[in-house]
Amino acid sequence: MKEIIILGAGGHCRSIIDVIELEDKFKIAGIIDNELPVGSRVLDYEVIGNDNDLEILRSKYEYAIIGVGQIKTPKVRIKLFNLLKSLNFKLPVIVSPRAYVSKHTKIDEGTVIMHDALINANVKIGKNCIINTKALIEHDVEIEDNCHISTGAVINGGVIVGQGSFIGSNAVTKEYIKIPKKSFIKAGSIVK
Repeated sequence: MKEIIILGAGGHCRSIIDVIELEDKFKIAGIIDNELPVGSRVLDYEVIGNDNDLEILRSKYEYAIIGVGQIKTPKVRIKLFNLLKSLNFKLPVIVSPRAYVSKHTKIDEGTVIMHDALINANVKIGKNCIINTKALIEHDVEIEDNCHISTGAVINGGVIVGQGSFIGSNAVTKEYIKIPKKSFIKAGSIVK
C-alpha cells in the first residue's frame, strides 16, 4: 500500500485521518507539524517532522495531503500546496467511501471529499479544496481552486464558486450565480 504524509496536526488532520483509514488506499506514514515536537502523536500516528524536513522526507515518501483547515483565508493551504508541488510530491484526491461522487465529476489534485458529501453530475472541483461533511454540491457546479465548502453547505445547480472562497456551515446558494473569488460566506447564509 502506498504511504502518505499529512501536513498539519489539528482538527482537520484528525478528520482526514478518519477518511484515509476508511478509504484504505493509503497507509499514513506520519504527520508533519511545525508546533508539535517529533514523536508526539495525533490519534495513532507519529509526528515525523516539520515543514523544514519535507525536502528530506520527499526521498522516502511520494504522496502528501494538506491537513490544515481553512476558515478565514486559504493562504496557509496555498503556501503548503505550492511547497509540496515544488518538492514534486503527489497530492491525491481523497474521497470518503461514505460520500457519493458522480462518475461524471472532475476533481483535481489535493482535494478532500469528507464523509456523507454528495456531489452530483457534471461538477468540476479544483485543486486543494475541502468538501466537508454532508456538503451538497448540485449538478453543473464549478468550485475553483483552494475553496472550502463547509459542513452541511448546499451549492445549488450551476453555481461557480470563485477561487479561495469559504462557504460556511449550512449556507445555501441560489442556483446559477457566481460567487466572487476570496469570498467569505458566513454559516447559515442564504446567498442570492
